[in-house]
Amino acid sequence: MNTSYSINLTDPRIAFVIPCFNEAGAIAEVIRACRINLPQATIYVFDNNSTDNTAAIARSEGAQVISVSLRGKGNVIRCMFADVEADIYFMIDGDATYDISEASTAVSKMINEGLDMIVGVRMEKSERGDNTYRLGHRFGNAILTSTVGWLFGRQFQDMLSGYRVFSRRYVKSFPAAAHGFETETELTVHALELRMPCLEMPVGYFERPAGTVSKLSTLRDGWRILMTIFKLFISERPLMFFSLLALVLALVSVSLVIPIVNTFLDIGLVPRLPTAILAGGIMLSALLSLFCGSLLHNVTLARQEQKRFAYLLVSGPRRLAKGL
Repeated sequence: MNTSYSINLTDPRIAFVIPCFNEAGAIAEVIRACRINLPQATIYVFDNNSTDNTAAIARSEGAQVISVSLRGKGNVIRCMFADVEADIYFMIDGDATYDISEASTAVSKMINEGLDMIVGVRMEKSERGDNTYRLGHRFGNAILTSTVGWLFGRQFQDMLSGYRVFSRRYVKSFPAAAHGFETETELTVHALELRMPCLEMPVGYFERPAGTVSKLSTLRDGWRILMTIFKLFISERPLMFFSLLALVLALVSVSLVIPIVNTFLDIGLVPRLPTAILAGGIMLSALLSLFCGSLLHNVTLARQEQKRFAYLLVSGPRRLAKGL
């Protein structure tokens, strides 16, 4: 963390951070909308090795362009959170699908209510067409969002939204590990793990401008997000995961051993000795799984404590409200 950075209480520094890959047909519209709705903000476009003239168009519109060589939205977010210094970070996709006319309202809520993250819940608008929010994406988002809510204890409406506003202390405590579009899951879980104050607000969601192409793949990206949820479940909820695994193994072991016990009680012999050994091994695995879960739970608590310390090192949005 840059220790020389100080929060400006009377004029908070706001940064638009826009991840882009081949968005030449949309990026100018996004930059202009950002400038109209939050003219005091600095606009950063993070070009992820685009093969079109996205970077040149962004520069011509007055944005600061930063190149990110490693492909994937997760890699871009890791770079933008490390390189940009601001009090409020407004992240929006560079595809011109999000209505940012309420950007100033979002920033005001962030400051006045002391929030660490605002997530824009996509509300379909059809000015550019009737197929704005594809059914497959909508259904997959609902399933994945519900899964994260069940596993981590809080239900969001739109976990995969690309419209987010972050406080500085969120950004500087976020240990970005994802590579691609699964990064939104990681962003959500980080806020849930540290029990940060968050808010969801409705935002308009449009069809892409004509001539631009979506980079999303419903099945491929959905699978990657599901695997990310599974990995985060193991790393952030190890006691629950390994306890469930221990329960399954114990039930399998008991189901195998009951017929053997009944036979032993009837004839005094154990004719299925290999099965008895297998049942014993599975039960031992169940106990080992429970032990591993308890051990990893303590490791996870230590990691969460370190993230909490990093979070507390940075002043929150409420300090900004005192200067407004």
